[in-house]
Amino acid sequence: MARTGRLRAWQTEALALWERDRPRDFLATATPGAGKTTFALELASRLLESRQIRRVIVVCPTDHLRSQWAAAGEQFGLRLDPTLPNSVGPIGSDFTGAVFTYAQVAGHPMLHRSRANGATTLVVLDEVHHAGDGLSWGDAVREAYDPAKFRLSLTGTPFRTSASERIPFVRYEDVGGGQVESAADYTYGYRHALRDRVVRPVMFAAYSGVARWQNSAGEVVSAHLSEPATKDQETAAWRTALDPAGKWVPHVIAAADQRLTEIRANGMPDAGAMLLASDQDDARAYAKLVKRISGETPVVVLSDDPKASRKIDEFARGTQRWVIAVRMVSEGVDVPRLAVGVWATSYRTPLFFAQAVGRFVRARRPHESATLFLPAVRPLLALAAELEAERNHVIAPRSVVEDGELDAVDGEAPEGGGLDFEFEALDAEAEFAHVLYGGAAHTGDDAVVDLTEEDEDFLGLPGLLSPAMMATVLKAREAEVRTLVLDGVGGDGTVDVGALGDRPVHEQLRAVRAEINSLVSRQSARTGTPHAKVHAELRRVVPGPPSAAASLVVLEQRRDHLLSLL
Repeated sequence: MARTGRLRAWQTEALALWERDRPRDFLATATPGAGKTTFALELASRLLESRQIRRVIVVCPTDHLRSQWAAAGEQFGLRLDPTLPNSVGPIGSDFTGAVFTYAQVAGHPMLHRSRANGATTLVVLDEVHHAGDGLSWGDAVREAYDPAKFRLSLTGTPFRTSASERIPFVRYEDVGGGQVESAADYTYGYRHALRDRVVRPVMFAAYSGVARWQNSAGEVVSAHLSEPATKDQETAAWRTALDPAGKWVPHVIAAADQRLTEIRANGMPDAGAMLLASDQDDARAYAKLVKRISGETPVVVLSDDPKASRKIDEFARGTQRWVIAVRMVSEGVDVPRLAVGVWATSYRTPLFFAQAVGRFVRARRPHESATLFLPAVRPLLALAAELEAERNHVIAPRSVVEDGELDAVDGEAPEGGGLDFEFEALDAEAEFAHVLYGGAAHTGDDAVVDLTEEDEDFLGLPGLLSPAMMATVLKAREAEVRTLVLDGVGGDGTVDVGALGDRPVHEQLRAVRAEINSLVSRQSARTGTPHAKVHAELRRVVPGPPSAAASLVVLEQRRDHLLSLL
């Protein structure tokens, strides 16, 4: 049941490459959101139709992904059992194959070897970097699937830092200097996907500020997030900023919630936001802040919650504004409507960062983008700046990697900086630093040119604000956000709803925009001037971004000006 007509160009090209050589092992590296699952299932379908195989086995990182693979397989006429446990031997005759987790394979490799050896089999190793030897899963995967006729390895984040972590069935090449590099048979990177409009571009909105904490000697120490004197100060300032009882987090949540409102009001009504938290206690505290700022109770998804997968699925299909997640951003957590993110965690590894950003890049229609709000700290800014660079699986010898700088794997991301002293967080102020996009930092001081009516129309669509415009918008909001939110933060970290007025900020913005549109219509009818020209004149008199991105203060000034004309 091949679906060639629906394949993307890269998938067709990769399939042609595989069919030309028909290798036993094939590694495809493709950016998150590019369609690795479709590529794999199309290949499986073709092999089954030509009777080159009789069975398909998929191995993936999580139980949640088992269900996703089975559902996707149905679209290709493949019945994959996502529930088969290790306690049951053979794959049922009603199924074409099954989906297992790497943990299942590691728990009983010989059982899985017999399943792969019982029929001519294609094994798909999804996010194969999870099978590194450092996880003790590599040997099990090799033992289980050595007999398979074909092995297709997939990954979107192909990098490690330990010299001993070799991934099974992956070919490596010596690149000199004591380093080896994995050799993908086909690579489809983030830049390629952006060019083809397969994924969204991501803008990083960095927020800095001064943090204050008390050390174990009782001394009060302060440091700027962007300019710490030492790595220890950087770590302490970062973690202080993330304290739910401080002012940094609610400020950033408010800015992110306004961005979400703009996207929803202009062509993407079901857009969602995800806040990434380090632990359950912080997640619950952040949830209270989100509720008070946005006016809506967020979905909270914890890694040890047995209902986590169901909650993710329901959020993906629903219209809720916010989801707060603790270690639930691994590969394949597919929520295409996510367009805004808040990095409220001190995790800092390249793998975790790539996994997290991958949740926001899946595009559903043209002219979408995503915005990730994050602390303006050196480790995260470095990762953000490198996002668009092509990254091969480079493995460095341990002797050349600094102590304490080894990347953790599989979501076990450590707290940044290896803080080895006790401290008590006091407070942190948030301030917009810059928008990072395409390797350039936009501070909001960029000159914004006058827009044509056509530009105005395009800017009404979500995601078409340029990085410079986005920086200008966020910088202009600082006073508004501080007034509406930070002044209402009490000592216990809660937000006084009264400080937001009678309604949440996003509702106030929506109401003023509606009022402006009504007044523009009245002015147009009274003067015979087209709506677009009334809007253009309004922006000339009250300068600033388009209504979709303007702050509440600017919108109120425009409304008052229109009222003075009538």
